[in-house]
Amino acid sequence: MSKQMKMGIFGLLLVIPSFLLLFVTVVIPIIISFKESLTNKSGGYDLSNYTYLFTDKLMRSNIIFTLEVTVISVILVLIVSYALAAYMRFNTGTMVKWIRKLYMIPIFIPSVIATYGLIQLLGNHGWVSRMLLLVNGGEMPRIIFDMKGIIIANLWFNIPFTTMLLGSALSAVPNAIIESAKDVGARKLQIFVRFILPLTYKTLLVAVTFVFMGVIGSFTAPFLIGPNAPQMLGVSMEQVFGVFQEKQLAAAIAFFTFLLCSVMGYFYIRSMITEESARAR
Repeated sequence: MSKQMKMGIFGLLLVIPSFLLLFVTVVIPIIISFKESLTNKSGGYDLSNYTYLFTDKLMRSNIIFTLEVTVISVILVLIVSYALAAYMRFNTGTMVKWIRKLYMIPIFIPSVIATYGLIQLLGNHGWVSRMLLLVNGGEMPRIIFDMKGIIIANLWFNIPFTTMLLGSALSAVPNAIIESAKDVGARKLQIFVRFILPLTYKTLLVAVTFVFMGVIGSFTAPFLIGPNAPQMLGVSMEQVFGVFQEKQLAAAIAFFTFLLCSVMGYFYIRSMITEESARAR
């Protein structure tokens, strides 16, 4: 047996445990959920649960609400995270040092604690509301317990990790490229669009994928500070399963959420395959 074949077998043996774990914890539950979602109340199989999912007014509003929150959250997270990462990459000074020390703190705070903190801060009788009353600023507008509250929570949860990803990508951009572009008269916007963005596009796509999947499947913040109606799909699934005991409909919601994540995953994998093919040429 050649050395190359031995290395191939050894690599395969290393991959098999991870593949089996992925198969047991992810693939099998997805198959079971899909089968359960096709089961009707009489025990047969049809698309009645999916029909209800797209024809019921409340369920449609839940889907639209989830997509709106997800898209807005992803866009805002990317804007803020990219701005922070770029500021730390191309600037120095005391402010940069403080940002580097502080921006990772939210990662180490549990989501339940962070959500409770947002309630205490931005609630009707929270700290901000009390401060406004002290300075005769009037009543505080409603911020949490609707879409705005969920988006604020998503920013808190996702900005640190996304900033870390984008910061790593920006640190790999050679200074020589930036300086050369400046020497030929390129403006900051031109440098960003023509050099920085293309060199960090791959990491940006990874960040979009992670944030999208994290937001669309979130539960803690939407459950605690989200509106009663419409609801995020994760909260809606819990209500359908735990309160109304409709297991098949809950499975349909879960599988539909998985399909939404799969669409984002498809574009990510397709982009990576296209890039690898271009490199191979």
